[in-house]
Parts: sequence; structure tokens; C-alpha cells
Amino acid sequence: MDDAEARARALSSPVRLRILRLCLHQGRTNKELADALAMNPATALHHVRTLLATGFLAAGDMRTGRRGAREIPYRATRLSWSTPVENISPVLVETFLQEISGLEPAEMDVSRLGLKLNKAHQKQMQDRIGALLQEYADMPADADGEPTSIFFVHHPDRAGQATTGQADGRHPAGPAPEGR
Repeated sequence: MDDAEARARALSSPVRLRILRLCLHQGRTNKELADALAMNPATALHHVRTLLATGFLAAGDMRTGRRGAREIPYRATRLSWSTPVENISPVLVETFLQEISGLEPAEMDVSRLGLKLNKAHQKQMQDRIGALLQEYADMPADADGEPTSIFFVHHPDRAGQATTGQADGRHPAGPAPEGR
């Protein structure tokens, strides 16, 4: 398996994407990750090792835990942001749904907008939004900041239109924009 294929496979799991998000701004140990995701530490370690092997996580300096056990904190390398993965949309949606599970409606700022744009204006909008997201992704984390997430989806409106997709109304997605 080549590096690109291994990286695509590593990003094909909502659990691994959630681990990357948890390790984005602070190092977390395997136990901390397992606790945060309510999973068995051995299962979490499998996912951590996959992310380490593909360069999405980096191991920090070993430390001694409260009970004298060896602990290694892991940090996200941000490589996932620039790793394109075909047909990643379902994984990103599932990851998003898992991450917002249990949040109160008042904890989310949600916007929805319908537009009618030609292909050139659609590309212009996506390029501008992508540049804005990249600008913020390139900024160092604010020392006094709190972790937040943005999930952006641009999709066709199928309501009122004849569909050409599958009989169940689902339509295959094209290549995913970069970013996890």
C-alpha cells in the first residue's frame, strides 16, 4: 500500500478523525483519548498507531503518569487538512454527527442558505470560503481560546428538481475538498 492510500484509509474512520480533533490543540495520551471517546484503550491504541504510522499524529515526550505508568501524549500534525481523500463526505458527516451528539441547540450556531449560482460563481464562493478557512487554519492557536469546530457543506438542492441519481434519492459525491 502506498503512502497516499494508507493516508486515505487512515482518514476513513470517524473515530480517527475525532482523535485528530481531540489532539489538535493539546497532547493527549491513549488513556485520555479512550476516556474521551468512551472506548476500550486497546481499541484507541489501534487507531492511534494507524494515525502515527501515516504521519497524522506525532508522539510527544514520554512522561510518568499519576500511578507511575509510562504515558505518551500525542498531537495532531495538521497533515489531514492538506490530504485529499476521494468520497470522504459520508465519513465527515458521520464524524460531525458524532461530535455534536449531546450538544444543546443553544451551543451551536447554525446557518442555512439557499442560492442559485452558475458554476463560475459556485467556484468563486467555494474558493473564497476555502481561503478564509485556510487563513484561520494557518493562524497559531489563541492561548486564551477554546476549541471550536466548523462544518461546511456545499451541496445541490434536489427539492423540486428531477433527480438523476439512485432510486433512493442519494447521489454520489465528488472528490472532497481538503480539510478534515
